[in-house]
Amino acid sequence: MDEQKFIQLLEHVLAPDTRAIKSATAELRKNYYTSPQSLILLLKILSAHENHQLRQLAANQARTLVPKHWSTIPENQKQQIRPHIFQATLNEQVPLVRHSAARVVSAIAKIDLPDGLWSDLPDKMQEAASSPNVQHREVGTFLLFTLLESMADNYMHEFYALFTLFEKTIVDTSVEVRVNTMLALGQIAMSIDTENDDASLEGFQSLVPKMVEVLKQLITEGDEARIMQGFEVFGTLIASDSKLLSKHFGDLVQFMAQIGANPDIDHDVRTQAISFLMQVVTYRKLKFQSLKIGEQLTRGILDIVTECVGDDDDDDDNELTVSSAALGLLNVMAENLPPNQTVVPLLQVFNSAASSPDPNRRQAVVRALGTCVEGAPEFIDTQLKEFFPSLVRLLDDPDLKVRAAALSGIRLLADQLAEELCKEHQKLVPALARNLDRAMHGLTGPDSKINEGLVKASCTALDSLMEGLKMEEVTPYLADLVPHLSQLYSHPDNTIKSVAIGAVGSIALAAEKEFLPYFERTMTALGPYVQKKESEEELDLRCMVTDTMGNIAQAVGKGPFQRYVVPLMHATEEGLQLGHSRLKESSFLFWSDMAKVYEDEFATFLVGVSNALFESLEQEETDLEVELGEEASDLVGQTVSIAGRNVKVAAATDNDDESEDGMDGADDDDDDDGDDDWDELIGVTQVALEKEVALEVIANVTTFTKGAFLPYLQKSVEICKTLVEHPFEGVRRAAISALFRTYQTFWNLQDGDADDLWKPGFPLKVQPSEDVMKLGGMVMTAALALWEKEDDRQTVVAIHSGIAESLRLCGPAILRPNDIEKVTKLVVDVITKKHPCQQEPGRDEPDLQSIFEEGTSEYDWLIIDTAFDVILGIGIALGEQFAQLWKIFEKILMQYASSSEHIERTSAVGCIAECIRSMDGGVTPYTSSLLKLLLHRLGDENPEVKANAAFAIGLLVEHSNKDNEIKKAYGEIFAKLEPLLGKEQSRELDNAAGCVARMISKHPDRVPLPDVIPSLISILPLKEDYEENTPVWQMILKLYALHEPTTMQLTPQLVPILAHVMGPPEDQLKDDTRHQLVQLVKYIYEKQASLIQPHQSLMAAIQEDE
Repeated sequence: MDEQKFIQLLEHVLAPDTRAIKSATAELRKNYYTSPQSLILLLKILSAHENHQLRQLAANQARTLVPKHWSTIPENQKQQIRPHIFQATLNEQVPLVRHSAARVVSAIAKIDLPDGLWSDLPDKMQEAASSPNVQHREVGTFLLFTLLESMADNYMHEFYALFTLFEKTIVDTSVEVRVNTMLALGQIAMSIDTENDDASLEGFQSLVPKMVEVLKQLITEGDEARIMQGFEVFGTLIASDSKLLSKHFGDLVQFMAQIGANPDIDHDVRTQAISFLMQVVTYRKLKFQSLKIGEQLTRGILDIVTECVGDDDDDDDNELTVSSAALGLLNVMAENLPPNQTVVPLLQVFNSAASSPDPNRRQAVVRALGTCVEGAPEFIDTQLKEFFPSLVRLLDDPDLKVRAAALSGIRLLADQLAEELCKEHQKLVPALARNLDRAMHGLTGPDSKINEGLVKASCTALDSLMEGLKMEEVTPYLADLVPHLSQLYSHPDNTIKSVAIGAVGSIALAAEKEFLPYFERTMTALGPYVQKKESEEELDLRCMVTDTMGNIAQAVGKGPFQRYVVPLMHATEEGLQLGHSRLKESSFLFWSDMAKVYEDEFATFLVGVSNALFESLEQEETDLEVELGEEASDLVGQTVSIAGRNVKVAAATDNDDESEDGMDGADDDDDDDGDDDWDELIGVTQVALEKEVALEVIANVTTFTKGAFLPYLQKSVEICKTLVEHPFEGVRRAAISALFRTYQTFWNLQDGDADDLWKPGFPLKVQPSEDVMKLGGMVMTAALALWEKEDDRQTVVAIHSGIAESLRLCGPAILRPNDIEKVTKLVVDVITKKHPCQQEPGRDEPDLQSIFEEGTSEYDWLIIDTAFDVILGIGIALGEQFAQLWKIFEKILMQYASSSEHIERTSAVGCIAECIRSMDGGVTPYTSSLLKLLLHRLGDENPEVKANAAFAIGLLVEHSNKDNEIKKAYGEIFAKLEPLLGKEQSRELDNAAGCVARMISKHPDRVPLPDVIPSLISILPLKEDYEENTPVWQMILKLYALHEPTTMQLTPQLVPILAHVMGPPEDQLKDDTRHQLVQLVKYIYEKQASLIQPHQSLMAAIQEDE
């Protein structure tokens, strides 16, 4: 090989001539790099050439060729090369070249050392790291880092010896030596055997405080690059074995918290410290929870946001600011910690902070509240009355930025707490409308920019709030809001157009038929935007218009919307071809809306719709490309599977990361053999996100079009079954949900009355069709296989919901006999927190076990709560046979019913109540233990727990056959129910009424009816829990049948209540109870017509029955 020609080609690569670079690169790859001699020449250049740029290039090219050629070089030549390259690395004066050369040494060592070659290299590295020569120490420690980086597992037996060295190098006078030592320790952390190597564990733990000192020094000196390296090392420690940091965990967390809170420290450093704390809360949740510093951090975050609240206005939208990082940490804490560590301390200061004279403080606290609500919606719901007046006042704050934050807070609250927040619509909607009006008037003034933000915030707040309002609640606002918002359709800013159109869509959806007066005008105004496609902004706007038209269709119904269906279906089909992922999803969702509105009439479009959805779901996910190098040239253009992903192999010359000189990584001194490239392949592709939406839509289309979808059912099921194993959890979740919904729909297509399609228990009393049984078996097989191993919590929740709903609606047929045992075991795993999705690092540490058992976040609780739903589903499907399985669940449920967390007690007692109902007489053997627990819970401090306990006791009285024991408890039950009858909370009153009614129905002789009946009737009609109307009115009917004197005397008081429950809303009564009450009304009419005649609803009921 011509050495001089070879060097000339390398020099051409360094020349500032693109043509020369490409020509030289092509010749090197074709005629030189295929030969082992090229590697020998590159190592020679690296060791001795005077041009440091050429040495740098040689180092990078050599590193890529070592895996290919080093093994083919004769051993006698390698013996000469090794000491030369090592010594050259030690003596290299240019830091960048030195690092690149060190990586070449490590690349060779990775091949040699496992074969017993170059065995003295580790000792030489340690000698260099201990050398009096500072440069040698720098190289030695960096070499150790690179060697550990590539093959730490091979040196686990030598870790303890390294700690002796690192004790010195971690406090070296050279900052580079100290940082290299930290980097090396980061690599050791990923491989150390903490179970079997106590000496190494102790050695590592002893170095942690010194690693913290190094980071402190770097921060003081302001060395940005090395600071980032230091944070990366600590991030590695968080992801490694929890024992490594166990002794110093609390100090480390406090140190990072202090950095994040220090206004004198650089913003980037503060955001890194806060990001570290996010990792801690996410990956070391139990350990963090045990520190009990959530309150301290929450208040600190509020201070940070107050201090830095203006940063978000000045920085780039994509840049992580200190305040946004702090709010991100608060969000992670709210999601992962019990409310008492995050939400409680925030709400304790909310009212005072919302009244602060400092507008930054007011803005900060409302932003913090909005950040927390997603993580703890149920707890915040219970506290809404305490802070709501302050929040409403902030909507009229004199500071525009505070108003904007308050509007954002309302939007976030409405997204999570729609039902409770919408009860305050009379205060909220006018306030939001005022903000919109003021901001629209300010669009042309000096504050036009912030007023644009206020317009957007007002529209999005209205959008979210309207989704929770009922038709009669939204109707009074239509005349003001719809014309007002329509003025923004022509605004030059497409984003403002979009949010206004979105708000109108939500208003229409809530208003239903009341939107008809605005229907034609709105469709005419929005029509042109359905065809827009000239720019990305126009396509974004088209998405919103498409979504809004779907909402409008649901509002006005199939008749008025009919003439728009075909053109809009054509427009959405075109939208699939425009290369805009969001528009494609909007098209799918529009089809879902049309299927909901037109049901089987949508069959006309099902061929095209199903084909498009199937095509989306069958896409190859080849949107990723990787370069595997020359040795994989035969795979170029093909698709390979990596980590469950289909990845397209690109040619080596297509590498987007290629440096300007045309050679691989010529300027990259810290590349790590491409491992990061593989890590990035686990990310979510746009195709996967599209598949998630397509699965949700195909489930909706199946549900709404019912029998019309049968021709496409088999292919739909086959695709969904395949996607249950998809690497992206969103697709798995949507696929398993679609399978369950398909089963439920297919079940209901069977001939016969829905009530006669199944009966509880095994063997099956009603035999479904063979196709239904086959589908159910396939769905359960897929669900059980996924459930056993799934580590994504939301997917597990989806499995729970699918099983519970299928059992509730379709009975036991979906369960084969051996499935019951599997389902029971998996439910027990979940409710005892042993499922794979619930595994927390460090949970087996003795000092964390109590933390694991105590309060959980609402996000964690949702998994258990939905597992309770599965228990209820099993109970409904098995009926009295469920009494045998109750033995398995009883102890665990009763433990939850005695929890210190009210949310756990509420759910557990509610679950116990429904289990009692399912067991019917089978509950009798468990009467004593249940009665004792429920009587205790009837005196609970929490109103929801008391309400559920009253419901459960009523059911126990109704279904248990231990009459004597139940009768003996009547006095205590009444004593504990009496305080509930004076409460204002509707559920407590309703469930107490239901309990009393069941007690009277079961043992009227044990109840002082003249005292109890008037009290009971005084709290009627029921306000919230309409299910309890059944036992209440069945009891009253029974007493009328017995001509019970007190009841007969109270007829004048009962008639207006009858009129109320037989009027709207229709769901107050079940059909059979309604029919029986009509007979009661007719009976009263015959006896005392004057009592009935003033009530139109009662007279109408009589006439309809005749």
